Amino acid sequence: MRIVIAEDDALLREGLALLLRAESLDVVATAEDAAAFLDAVDAERPDVAIVDVRMPPTHTDEGITAAVEARRRLPGLAVLVLSAYVEQAFATDLLAQGSARLGYLLKERVGRVEEFLEALHRVADGGTAIDPEVVAQLLTRSRPDNRLERLSPRERDVLTLMAEGLGNAAIAERLVVSDGAVHKHIRNIFAKLDLPPTDRTDRRVAAVLHFLEDARRQTP
Repeated sequence: MRIVIAEDDALLREGLALLLRAESLDVVATAEDAAAFLDAVDAERPDVAIVDVRMPPTHTDEGITAAVEARRRLPGLAVLVLSAYVEQAFATDLLAQGSARLGYLLKERVGRVEEFLEALHRVADGGTAIDPEVVAQLLTRSRPDNRLERLSPRERDVLTLMAEGLGNAAIAERLVVSDGAVHKHIRNIFAKLDLPPTDRTDRRVAAVLHFLEDARRQTP
């Protein structure tokens, strides 16, 4: 796995590089701003990019903008975005571009090495990894009268773990239930969120997007 890191905080940037190299992962370049990051993507053709949301010069959305451009230049690039705190617009914008090979984690997750590495590998393998704290905060912001209120507490638990990017087997393990029970809950979620089967839409992604977008719309 070839990795490029884009992070303006030198301590975190070098710490990430050391951590990943200690896990026998190939950090091919590090960058302190968006321009240097894109140059590294062009030169190194990495498999994964780890990108800070806020980077110089304005420290607003340079990282997200650069990540989108990097995926345009290198289709299939896996991107794991890091943020100091929950910025739900960025989380939903990322998923709106398609959920494959995308992750959004709070920087504090890096200190939980096993969880961080699990998310990194999940994204590199084509999956999605959304920080549990992001999901939890969005869940508490949703309206009491929307379609999510149709879900049972267990179905909300399942949807929350789906939003984090977990597959059925991982959800079953986390909730200590059978795979069959998870499959039934997901069927119920699709029905209650009015998501019929279609060849053009991934209902799993659509359910998560509904969950995230509804919370986003209701935040002042």
